[in-house]
Amino acid sequence: MRYGIFSDIHSNLQAMEAVLESYLKENIDKYFCVGDIVGYAANPIECLDWVRKLNPVIVAGNHDWAVADLFDMEYFNPIAKQAVLWTKEVLGEKEKSFLGNLPMVFEDENFSLVHGTLDNPQDFDYLTNEFIAKRTFAFMKNNLLFVGHTHVAGIFIEDGGSISYFEEESIKLTSNKRYIVNVGSIGQPRDGNPRPSFCIFDTNTKVLETRRINYNIQEAKKRIIEAGLPSYLAERLSIGH
Repeated sequence: MRYGIFSDIHSNLQAMEAVLESYLKENIDKYFCVGDIVGYAANPIECLDWVRKLNPVIVAGNHDWAVADLFDMEYFNPIAKQAVLWTKEVLGEKEKSFLGNLPMVFEDENFSLVHGTLDNPQDFDYLTNEFIAKRTFAFMKNNLLFVGHTHVAGIFIEDGGSISYFEEESIKLTSNKRYIVNVGSIGQPRDGNPRPSFCIFDTNTKVLETRRINYNIQEAKKRIIEAGLPSYLAERLSIGH
């Protein structure tokens, strides 16, 4: 099976469309979304529509739950809070209900999904270092976990109790190691690279690929400004921060 795994679209329709165009060339059997479909950019309804058409497995992100009044906006910085409030005004009750019913964690025989960390996933903590990764490894029921939230693609590998971190474009997984894979962000990368990040995992070959592609950033920025959202949300797209 070939799986498409992505996260943190954040209402960026132009980035989402570019990623989907790329996925359509990859013979993907099933899609998985690691949360935060909405927030920050100007097209939450369209992005929700696109994602739902893919019929993916989805777990909740903090912006998804905040829009559904399930996560306290006091945890957001002022700009993020303004974007959540704007999104709440744009979305209808059906969209909010859909987001509010997304689960925290997904697990099957191949891998798991969570937006932030497995220990207290409802808190949406950022998995940013080996110490935090160790706590999540302790909760893993299989050898592979996909996360998002930080908007930075990378892989934590546990090998014999030792944890290391890598930024790999392609890696072949082995059964004697465990992996936490951050798939990065489609809609708002924060690693200095403005191109959307997304993953492809082949369960037969055990090869995991992280891809980056170009998209129409200028159009995404234009729509953010026209929507009346903070200009910083447009500016940061060009610098990947």
